[in-house]
Amino acid sequence: MDKFDAIVIGSGPGGYVCAIKLAQLGVNVACVEGNASLGGTCLNVGCIPSKALLNASHNYHNSIENFSKMGIEVERPSVNWSKMLSYKDAMIKDNTKGIEYLFKKNKITLINGWASFVDNNTISVNGKNFEADHFVIASGSEATSLNNIKFDEQVIVSSTGALELKKIPEKMIVIGAGVIGLEMGSIYSRLGTEITILEFYDKVLNGMDHDISKNFKSILQKQGFKFHLSSSVSNIAKEKKGVKVTYEERNSNNSYELYADVVLVATGRKPFTENLKLENIGVMINPKGQIETDKNWRTTTKNIFAIGDVTPGPMLAHKAEEEGIAVAEIIAGQAGHVNFEVIPSVVYTDPEVASVGKTENELKEEGIDIKVGKFSFMGNGRAKTVFSNSGFVKVIADSNNDRILGAHIIGPAAGDLIHEICVAMEFGASTEDLARTCHAHPTFSEAVREAALACGVGAIHS
Repeated sequence: MDKFDAIVIGSGPGGYVCAIKLAQLGVNVACVEGNASLGGTCLNVGCIPSKALLNASHNYHNSIENFSKMGIEVERPSVNWSKMLSYKDAMIKDNTKGIEYLFKKNKITLINGWASFVDNNTISVNGKNFEADHFVIASGSEATSLNNIKFDEQVIVSSTGALELKKIPEKMIVIGAGVIGLEMGSIYSRLGTEITILEFYDKVLNGMDHDISKNFKSILQKQGFKFHLSSSVSNIAKEKKGVKVTYEERNSNNSYELYADVVLVATGRKPFTENLKLENIGVMINPKGQIETDKNWRTTTKNIFAIGDVTPGPMLAHKAEEEGIAVAEIIAGQAGHVNFEVIPSVVYTDPEVASVGKTENELKEEGIDIKVGKFSFMGNGRAKTVFSNSGFVKVIADSNNDRILGAHIIGPAAGDLIHEICVAMEFGASTEDLARTCHAHPTFSEAVREAALACGVGAIHS
C-alpha cells in the first residue's frame, strides 16, 4: 500500500494549490483526480473557457461598434464559431498542461481515478488502497437544475453545455441573473443571440450592492438583454425545434410561456461529493450537502480537512485557493489564516463588476454609521478613450474612524481595480490613505482615488 503524509482529493484551484503548497513545505503529498485533465471545473468548464469566449466575443463586438470610431476601417467581420471554440479549447489545454508541469516540478504524485474513503486513514482508487496521515477534500461542485429537469447539454444546458453549443443560437433563455447567467448571456448577446433572463429575485446579481445591481441591469438592457424579474420557472419542455419555458410572476401568479433555441439553467451549484463514501469516516454534512468544518477547515474527523465548494461560503476559485494554502500550512505545523472579509467577487462582463467587503445595506442593517464616496467613470479620461465610461466606483467607510469597510465597482477593468482596495482593507487603511496615494494619469485606477476623495471633502473631477 502506498503511504503519504497527505492526500488531496481533487485538482481544482483549491486542490492543486493545496498540493503544491504542501510540497513546498516539505510534505510528501499525492493528489487524486478522476477527470482526464487537471484543473477541475474552473480550468476545464468554468473560469478559463468562459473568459476565453468572453474575450473573443468582446473583441468581435468591439470591431463592429468601435473600430470605425478610431479610424480603423475594416469590412464587417464574421464569426467562425468552430474556430472560436478551438481557441477556447487551446486555452484550456495550455492551463491544464501548466498544472501538470507544476506537479512534476514539485514532485507531487498524481493518482488518476475517483477516490472513496475506506476509513479515516485510507482511500480506495480504482480498487487500490492509498494511506495518509491527512486528507484534504477539495472535490468541488456541480451545476444544479430546476424541478428535476435534466440537462441534455444541447437544448437544455448547464454552463458546461453552453460552452460547447454546436452553433450560435438565435434566441437563448437564461434562468438565473447571477454571475454565470450574465457572463454566458453576455458571450452570446455579443455574437448576435437574443437573450432573455428569468430571475427569481427582484434584481440582478442578488446579494451585491443595490446601486451596482440597478446600474448593471440598465447597462445590460441597453445591450439588448430582456429581463423578467420576480419570476419563478415551473417547467422546461423540449419542442420539435428548441424549447418552451413556462414561468409565473411571483407577485401576480400569472403564467407565461417563452420559446427559444436553447435554455441555459444557471441557478447555482452544489457540492460534488458523489462516491466519496463520507459515511465511512463520520464527516458531518449540513442540509445543503456541504461538509461542515471548524475554523481550521477540519471536519468532524480531525485528520480530514475540507476546502472550497464542498464547504459553506462563496463558491469562488480564489476562496478555495486561499483555503488550500492555509490548510497546507496547518498540516505542515504552521499557522494558516484566511481573511474572509477581504475576498473579492468579480463578474467578467462588459463592463466588469467587482465587489469586496460589505454592501451599504448590510452595514446600515448592522447599525454602523457609514459614509459613502462615489465617482462615475464619466469623469475618467482613460475610460472615455476606450468607449467604456459607464459605471462608477463606490467606496464605503466607517464614519467614526474612516476605515474602509467595502467597495463596489462597475466599469472597465473593475476586476483588477478592486484589488487596490483589497490590499487597503487588509492593512486596515482609511479612505484618506487611499486618497493621498498618488495614482498615475491617465489610468482607470484614478476613479478609485476619486471615490476615496469623495468620502472626504469631495472628488476633484466631478
